[in-house]
Amino acid sequence: MNFKVIFLSAIIVVLFNKVSASGWMSYQKDSVPVKAQVGAAVLPEKIAPITAPFTMPQLQKPVFPARRISITSNGAKEGTKVTRAIQQTIEQVHQQGGGTVIIPKGQWHTGRISLLSNVNLEIAEGAELYFSGEVEDYRPAVFTRNEGIEVMSLGACIYANGQKNIAVTGKGKLIGPAKGGSVRKQIMTKDVIENVVSYKTPVAERVYEGHNGEFIFPPMFISPINCNNVLIEGISLENTAFWNIVPVYCDSVIIRGVTVHSVGIPRGDGIDIESSKNVLIEYCTLSTGDDAFTIKAGRGDDGLRVNRPTENVVVRHCLVVEGHGGITCGSETAAMIRNLYVQDCVFQDARSAIRFKTRRPRGGGGEQLYYERIRISGSKYAIEWDMLGSAQHVGNMASRYPLREKDHLTPVFRDIKMKNIIVENAEQFIKATAIPESPLSNVWIENVSSATHKLIAAADVDGLTIRHARFISDSADIHLLDTRNIRFERVQFINPQKKIHTHISGPSSANIKFTKTRPKMPGSKKLLQGTNTQH
Repeated sequence: MNFKVIFLSAIIVVLFNKVSASGWMSYQKDSVPVKAQVGAAVLPEKIAPITAPFTMPQLQKPVFPARRISITSNGAKEGTKVTRAIQQTIEQVHQQGGGTVIIPKGQWHTGRISLLSNVNLEIAEGAELYFSGEVEDYRPAVFTRNEGIEVMSLGACIYANGQKNIAVTGKGKLIGPAKGGSVRKQIMTKDVIENVVSYKTPVAERVYEGHNGEFIFPPMFISPINCNNVLIEGISLENTAFWNIVPVYCDSVIIRGVTVHSVGIPRGDGIDIESSKNVLIEYCTLSTGDDAFTIKAGRGDDGLRVNRPTENVVVRHCLVVEGHGGITCGSETAAMIRNLYVQDCVFQDARSAIRFKTRRPRGGGGEQLYYERIRISGSKYAIEWDMLGSAQHVGNMASRYPLREKDHLTPVFRDIKMKNIIVENAEQFIKATAIPESPLSNVWIENVSSATHKLIAAADVDGLTIRHARFISDSADIHLLDTRNIRFERVQFINPQKKIHTHISGPSSANIKFTKTRPKMPGSKKLLQGTNTQH
């Protein structure tokens, strides 16, 4: 932390306490959790009733027969590769009607493991399960989805397809594919996946097994696909080659008390929910090399071909220690993300704490997204919408202009509500970069206490309301480009200049209102023709 940040933080503490004493805000800051109240360290034994602003089932943990069999009963020995012993034990328990397969205390080495119905794979406390770094230990290719596109490739270190009532539990540790092996050396990096795998090619022919040094799509860490009634609880994961926990096309998923560490690993996402429904994530602690909690729904034309949305997801009592995004929607959004409820979470040192990503060619988008009682610290952006992306991934589609005709691949973000948000320190409160032909719309943010260097920069937004908020900043500038129907109501701005400068530009900017704000009449540095600002 540099001197400027320390100095600003000191000013913020003084001003925050003065303003809090005035009672101007209408909600209790104490209702927003602190770090010690969330994450894997405080996981309760039982699942509390699930509440959400949409219809959400009361998910229950899968129940398994009392049968418990250790992998050592099938010849597993430390110091050897035990893939066969693990798989034999899983098949044995499955055939006998279900139960628990135990990975006991010790250091074990394995290739890909495939779970079967009615089996709980328990990683015992003190157990360390190391996954092979060699491609050959993940063959033959299996049906999977990589970055939102269906392929036949390595799948996952722990994989399941079409199974019911499965679990990975325990207090042990999983360690991902060894560095220096062929898995990491042969990962496809030459282009974005949609330029490599055509959506017109039948999935059965999209085979990437890595023979003769050819590229592969890396294995995820744990990824059930087409599964029902899934539990992942208590375990720790580190050193993944790719995304960590990724349910795909699943229904009724519980992920709780999980710890992930993938800092420094490119594309090392923490938990990705992909085209799945009825999901509860709670009391997890993530430190990641990419986005931490991520909601996805397929990519571009292939995602639209499959057309399976992600719906009914609750994320609560979770902690992000580090990551690109704290909670991210996208950037794979083709079949729509809807009915997401994020509550009682703490996001620290995430580049963007609450993040929304899509691209013009991605399709779909997100709607009916709810965030409540969130504490943010150490972010570049407390809230960020990035709907254009970069030229590196989508070429000239990343440019605002020229306008494109809206088509089946034009994404949307709309109907988003946030309330009871505390930003303890961040570089900027909002950065919103939307799409001119598909503006970000109908966003409602209420009950905010925010301490940042910068305030708000928004482009191509139609419908943003911020009410009952207090912004402490060292900048007095709000930048609005082609924005309309923007409303600040009962908002207090505190900064060294004791004023607000609104920089409004673009022919579409209109109907920008400040109602009962302090200062009462923000100054406007630049109003271009076609704008309309009201105080």
